[in-house]
Amino acid sequence: MTGPRSQADRDALTVEIVFALVTGGLLAAVLFVAVASPALFWELGPAQETVWRAAAATAATAGFAYRVIRVLWPLPHKRRRE
Repeated sequence: MTGPRSQADRDALTVEIVFALVTGGLLAAVLFVAVASPALFWELGPAQETVWRAAAATAATAGFAYRVIRVLWPLPHKRRRE
């Protein structure tokens, strides 16, 4: 695509970015609760809680990054085909 983008193109890109961030955030929240549930709902030692929460944070971060990249990566390729 050459030349400046139209307002509709910029709006579509904004919607795609917001969609990627919102769904990535929801996925991260679900992953965090799923992985950290033993630390959140059971009585564990402080070391075990730290490990579970660190694993949950890692899974949530990875899930967020995966979702955002998965949604936004094809965008430049879609633009070229149009």
